[in-house]
Amino acid sequence: MSAIIKRPEIKSVDFCVDENIWGHRLYDEQLPHLTVLEFLGVLGSNLDRPLRPHQELGGPVMFKPQRQIRLRGLLFNNPYVESIAESAASDEEKWKQWLERFGLGATGNGDEDMTYLRRSFTSFDDFAKAIELLRSSSFESRSNKRWSSKFAFPFGPDALYEDLAIDSRGRMSNDRRFFARTGELLYLMLTRAKRGAELGDTLAKRLFDHEAPMNRLAKALQGSPQHADEPRQSGYLPEATNVRFDQICEDWLSILAKDMPIYDALEHLIAITGLNMLLYFLERAKRVAGDDKPVEVVCEIVSKERTKVRALSGDSYQFNQGLPAKAVRAHVESIRLDAEWVAAASAEFPEAERMKLMRDRFQWPPADGGDDEDYTDKSSDELVAKLAENALARHEQHVGKIHVSWSRAIGLSSRRLSRRTRYAPNDRLLKSIVVSIVDDRMQLDEFLAEAKRRYGLVIGDAEGSRLVDAKLVDQEELSENRDNLEARLVGLGLVRRLSDSCSFVENPFAFQGEAAC
Repeated sequence: MSAIIKRPEIKSVDFCVDENIWGHRLYDEQLPHLTVLEFLGVLGSNLDRPLRPHQELGGPVMFKPQRQIRLRGLLFNNPYVESIAESAASDEEKWKQWLERFGLGATGNGDEDMTYLRRSFTSFDDFAKAIELLRSSSFESRSNKRWSSKFAFPFGPDALYEDLAIDSRGRMSNDRRFFARTGELLYLMLTRAKRGAELGDTLAKRLFDHEAPMNRLAKALQGSPQHADEPRQSGYLPEATNVRFDQICEDWLSILAKDMPIYDALEHLIAITGLNMLLYFLERAKRVAGDDKPVEVVCEIVSKERTKVRALSGDSYQFNQGLPAKAVRAHVESIRLDAEWVAAASAEFPEAERMKLMRDRFQWPPADGGDDEDYTDKSSDELVAKLAENALARHEQHVGKIHVSWSRAIGLSSRRLSRRTRYAPNDRLLKSIVVSIVDDRMQLDEFLAEAKRRYGLVIGDAEGSRLVDAKLVDQEELSENRDNLEARLVGLGLVRRLSDSCSFVENPFAFQGEAAC
């Protein structure tokens, strides 16, 4: 079992339960693409030592994120640039009109004087086309999020920046809504992976090229980079080592080794990171709840027929959905088994000793009565029950929604043809899994076995032997599910059938020669 790293005091929370289990913090509104963007921002601030621990293993990482107010304002707070470009006005008049309009909405954070743009672009129309190109490739450009929480595609170092809230007076704050530290946890996970340094060097070389054409375009719009005023310290990740950290790293290295442009690879990196982070969330929950069996993700490969596999997939989804809340309750109540808790029964003031233990473990109850409730007259058992109640209530607000929101975001779950949500991976996720697992080609049965080993995915009868032995499903139904996957992968150009009993999964970005069966 991995060593647990001592948690620092976390001043932004009333108590630490979710934080003790998963770190500070995983958050449902920070979807996988936002997690990777936040991760890249931390990496970009540490290119002199990418994915290397700053202190001893388990210590925090320091970083100074970019803010790029001008770039994000030009892309997402600039709705009139198209109409001005399409007008019949002269180039001089277009620039004049645009500078006046943009100036009215300037935040006062380095975006007051935008005249440098006239030196960067030969005409206003070229300027407008550059904005459209970067905006059209951005994340969630059409969403109703505030403009300061929309993000350019990470074409290079100049296109990276943190999430911000900017009020009507131009005051900026990173309110941790969409960059909630999950990307910082990903960075810490990869610094603690065995091959983290190797991955860091690869990413620094491939993703942080200042001379890449699209990065040069972002730089022409942004001008000189804008940074946060002071360096920051990363969040807290409990475990010093974890096989899931190594798996994320191996998957990233595998995807980056494929013969594809780095910008195409990012789509697969985001999907496979979301899958691995979701599994970290469920695996950690399962262990804390006292269950050391591997997480199981029973997947239906969607077909028109309602099958027992569909029902089992829904059951698997619901079981995993309940794991985190079980972990929260188990973690709080586990303090009763602590040797110091038991020994406190013989102390002169046992309840006072146990309250001190709870403060050390959970930062609760507050020593100064900070939540307007007097805990001094409560027994230790009452305190444990109260904390479990509070922790579950807070857990349900955001952390408890991670399984639902992340599995949907990466294309792992679906309600298609069913009233229940169940695991039913879509084509994009299947392709990312193939790109991650298969170097060149692999027999289908070997691929399914590896998908089960890495990600707990149960698709065919061999992977679902436990379910067959328990008489939860017939072997034939799982075999049919496997055949449905094969047909899906054939349709995606990812499987080649050489005979009735010999099918190979092929990575389209590493195709070499003919296979022999």
